Amino acid sequence: MTPERASKIQRVLQRRQPDFTVVFENVWDPHNISAVLRTADSVGIFEVFVIYTQNRVSTQLGKIGKKSSSSAIKWLKVNYFFSVEECFAEVRKRYDKIYSTHLATDSKSLYELDLTERVALVFGNEKDGVSTKALELSDGNFIIPQVGMIQSLNISVACAVSLYEGMRQRLQKDFYQQQRLDATAFEQTQTAWVDRDLKK
Repeated sequence: MTPERASKIQRVLQRRQPDFTVVFENVWDPHNISAVLRTADSVGIFEVFVIYTQNRVSTQLGKIGKKSSSSAIKWLKVNYFFSVEECFAEVRKRYDKIYSTHLATDSKSLYELDLTERVALVFGNEKDGVSTKALELSDGNFIIPQVGMIQSLNISVACAVSLYEGMRQRLQKDFYQQQRLDATAFEQTQTAWVDRDLKK
């Protein structure tokens, strides 16, 4: 490994945000899941949560990260769950707020959320959105304000808009100017990344 490559790995890890994450519930299109993984990596997300509660789980897992992600999955910790309840229980251990994308009378604008908190954003199935169970377990709903005729966005676009708003807020508070991973997580992840990079 070149010194430049080793230095890049260290710089990227120093900017990882262990208190900002996304949860994907039954997102089946491999293009969508791969695109959002690439966005997650680009804004410094450390880990993501993927829930599959339907029948196509076994075939779906092998597809994640295969399309358009430029191997982004290699640089993210991906936590898989087959139960909404189990996933949310694990998310609650590390994040204080969980917000789901859902259009409702009490939904907040994305721009009203404080994304500098320890926060998780939930994105649902391409057709049906976030499940009733996930909505029940969330702290609230949010929408991305739109003024067009079609009041919906592709999940990869919605995720990108949301994550970059989080990045904007965090940049304003200098979150990317300080190492946010604890020393143990940093060292373990750095070792894993170096090993993975050497094997490519």
